[in-house]
Amino acid sequence: MDFMSDALDNGRRIRTLNIIDHFNRQCKGIEADLNLPARRVIEILERTIERHGKPLRIRTDNGPEFRSKRFQLWMKNNHIEWSRIQKGKPQQNAIIERFNKTYREDVLDANLFYSIEQANEVTAKWVDDYNQERPHQSLHYQTPMAYAA
Repeated sequence: MDFMSDALDNGRRIRTLNIIDHFNRQCKGIEADLNLPARRVIEILERTIERHGKPLRIRTDNGPEFRSKRFQLWMKNNHIEWSRIQKGKPQQNAIIERFNKTYREDVLDANLFYSIEQANEVTAKWVDDYNQERPHQSLHYQTPMAYAA
């Protein structure tokens, strides 16, 4: 799980929260918004868990949203292990970093968004294609959904 940043056409900054499954590289969700504090991260995770089930562990960097008391308490109460990378070592989170590169090239750099809603609509279509249609070399040229089956 990781954050990315971009901007709308009017220059306003947006953030995305990207959630992927390390096993099959399935994108469990991406949500764009102007602000994604710990409270919103938890809301997004709760919706993701409703759709996909609860993970045993969540791997992140050391961002303030993840270090917050609110997030840490939520993780503890939900019996989810927090696996965090060392500071300054993004290569320890290589799977999401590679995913972020693909998402940046295919979606963020390829589109000029006029609203958060538009960014989320375009992203949702891309996620569906990424999970269902795009073969991954690391999955022996299967899609994430085929690999998980």
